[in-house]
Amino acid sequence: MSRIPSNIQNMIEQAIYLPMAIAILNRDLTFIKEGPFKLKDPYLHLIEESLKLALKDLSEVKQELRRKRIRIRKVKQDEGFTKYSFLYDGYEEMHKYFNPRIREQVNLLLEHYLFKADPS
Repeated sequence: MSRIPSNIQNMIEQAIYLPMAIAILNRDLTFIKEGPFKLKDPYLHLIEESLKLALKDLSEVKQELRRKRIRIRKVKQDEGFTKYSFLYDGYEEMHKYFNPRIREQVNLLLEHYLFKADPS
């Protein structure tokens, strides 16, 4: 049983998923800038606004984790699972995440930021 409360667990997971979503948005931004699009500006604005929102949220999550003295470390990754170590309230817990679930959560985050972004 985990000693980490669910609200803290959610924050930790955001700290895992958000950098992945940001990396994807940055890669897509580069792809659109260099790609053969006729009208790049609408796509660029959408991704830039999404990126701003995600970076702001990541900053807030990291700040809160620092304030609560929570540490996250990737321990091991293979094709099926990624294992993380969480240091919380003097206790260390190991959690394994199924890689397809990570991908699904990052996909949901991307949809959230892309639909939330207001390029105007």
